[in-house]
Amino acid sequence: MSNENSPPDPAPVLELLVAFRRSKAMFAGVKLGIFNALQAGPLSLAAINTQLQGHPASLRRLLDALVGLELLERQGEDYSNSPAAMTYLTQNSPRRMTGYINFSNRVGWKLWEHLEGSVLEGTHRWSETYGDDQPIFSHFYKDENDKHEFLMGMHGFGLISSPHVVAAFDLSRFQRLVDLGGATGHLTVAACQRYPTLTGCVFDLPEVTPLAKSLIAETDVADRIEIVNGDFFADTLPAADLYALGRILHDWNEEKSLGLLRKIHAALPPGGGLLVAEKLIHEDRNGPDWAQMQDLNMLVCTEGHERTLTEYQQLLRVAGFDEVLGVTTHSPADAILAMKSF
Repeated sequence: MSNENSPPDPAPVLELLVAFRRSKAMFAGVKLGIFNALQAGPLSLAAINTQLQGHPASLRRLLDALVGLELLERQGEDYSNSPAAMTYLTQNSPRRMTGYINFSNRVGWKLWEHLEGSVLEGTHRWSETYGDDQPIFSHFYKDENDKHEFLMGMHGFGLISSPHVVAAFDLSRFQRLVDLGGATGHLTVAACQRYPTLTGCVFDLPEVTPLAKSLIAETDVADRIEIVNGDFFADTLPAADLYALGRILHDWNEEKSLGLLRKIHAALPPGGGLLVAEKLIHEDRNGPDWAQMQDLNMLVCTEGHERTLTEYQQLLRVAGFDEVLGVTTHSPADAILAMKSF
């Protein structure tokens, strides 16, 4: 029988107290090249340290912690990557998320240090953290390697979520999909693979599209996908009866989001649609954790935020759309389909 005077279970507090340590252990493993060192197979501590040139006893402590986090496995004295680490944390994997992980470690970590300021002032922390007022996304593309790896990190997320997003609704009625800000083309590829009569177009900035071309060329639907350079805020949109916005609207404030949505609505033919891929916050705002943490990430990093389905419905209807449906998925992105009336 429990004691009525006993204190509550401290587990939630204790869990959160060390949560950032787990993240940093993974970040350090990626940055130091531990997972890359193990791509070819198991290695001993001494062999790993030969590549990393670290402090052997300290390296062992990190390796053992990564075993505890199920990112590494250990047999005797040899360490190896777990299947998840081999897939998502090594530089040669086409599904790697290391670019986004390194961005989180190098850039995002410092922005989150100033979360309190964002809460009190309602603004992102780029100026406070880095001392400049450059456009937010310019920080992702400071050099060619950073740009490439950040995009590949987001590509890894997209490969997980896009098949779920394009399957959330029956899109077989549509003929041509244009993915606005489509980055590496993962959503367009997933849609064309699922719907054999669909043609696609990735529309993004010229500094992004070369990677999209190379990745799409490796797929079995490359002959149905076009890549077009452009800025969806400034340029005329390519013709389509279905547009897509994947993880775009959460970056921008209501004014910019509404302006973009009105532009898309005007470009659509009667009966056309807009597919939105974002993580939905529950209507009672009590979860899910992924969406709420991403909402705080938008607070410190951008001028946007995550929304509930009702909030998206209100925004899309103000922009002119009629029927607006939402589906939650078991992936990093949910799906919303908004229709323009005939």
